[in-house]
Amino acid sequence: MEPVIQVAILLSSAAAIWLVGRKEPWRRWGFIVGFLGQPFWIFDSWRHEQWGIVALSIWFVYSYGQGVWNFWVKPVGWMDPKGFAANERRR
Repeated sequence: MEPVIQVAILLSSAAAIWLVGRKEPWRRWGFIVGFLGQPFWIFDSWRHEQWGIVALSIWFVYSYGQGVWNFWVKPVGWMDPKGFAANERRR
């Protein structure tokens, strides 16, 4: 089970940070991928009694949750047609 968890952590974390850092509208998928990867982090760090990582993972759940809310749940009019929030349009 350990290798499966480690691969899930690796793939979800690498994909999430890569997607979130993109300029294209599909960067919003990074918040979903990161959010879905957090249970692996929490489970593994809890199992190994790494309480600082558990706390950090809970913070990441909150942070990715903000991204999910802002880029997936908020009303469509909040974004321009290119998928950027009104306050972060390119100059």
